Amino acid sequence: MPAAAAARGPLLHQLRRLPAPRLAAVRRSSGMRCVSAAAGEGGRERRRSSPAYDGLLLDAGGTLLQLARPVAATYASLGRRYGLTKPEDKIMEGFKRAFSAPWPKTLRYQGDGRPFWRIVVAEATDCTNDDYFEEVYQYYAHGDAWRLPAGAHGTLRDLKDAGVKLAVVSNFDTRLQKLLMDLHVSDMFDAIVVSSEVGHEKPAPEIFKIALDQIGVEASKAVHVGDDETADKAGANAIGLECWLWGDDVKTFSDIRSRSLEARINGR
Repeated sequence: MPAAAAARGPLLHQLRRLPAPRLAAVRRSSGMRCVSAAAGEGGRERRRSSPAYDGLLLDAGGTLLQLARPVAATYASLGRRYGLTKPEDKIMEGFKRAFSAPWPKTLRYQGDGRPFWRIVVAEATDCTNDDYFEEVYQYYAHGDAWRLPAGAHGTLRDLKDAGVKLAVVSNFDTRLQKLLMDLHVSDMFDAIVVSSEVGHEKPAPEIFKIALDQIGVEASKAVHVGDDETADKAGANAIGLECWLWGDDVKTFSDIRSRSLEARINGR
């Protein structure tokens, strides 16, 4: 037995016999808090739980990235000097209609995504002015237009420290990489998989498989978090990847953290 361990046994025995107030005073003055923490309750060593998952995949827009202000308010305010007078509620109706409409091409977001977004902005606002569109497009190319949900940065750091591999899997255009850098989370991820860059959009299985391959984690040992029932949940489940819907299964990044770091049960 090491000398330090041999000496610790009698010392702990004597301390346990002291009245509680006296014991607390001794701990404060002698640094015995460290001895107690190392020994644990009854001298048992505490163990850190292993993560419940080896990998976490995150959707970007609507999950990791939230708008700093409502889209209709932004469209309306930027459009005033171009003569835009359409009410915000009508702008939002047009935006939802255009955004959810079937896209005739394979990918909505090809390259910088301008063809798709030009149609969305025009349908939402009834304004086809090229300068107006470019101002709107450039506005959303900067991190100031977006925000991270509360606790996101801390959760990502904790998961990374615990050994969980992290990836972004997003239907987005080429602006995403810069946005993640602007918001200081780009270096948190082991992979950033963007539909416009890999040629596949969720719910296609290929985009999830690319992310899993890049982080070196099997689908059965990872979980995806996104806000779309079809693109995220159905797409992930189709390859045996568990999915938590943002706003339903998990509502905060604290929820993601606690569920991701739960101790494995029955091999999970």
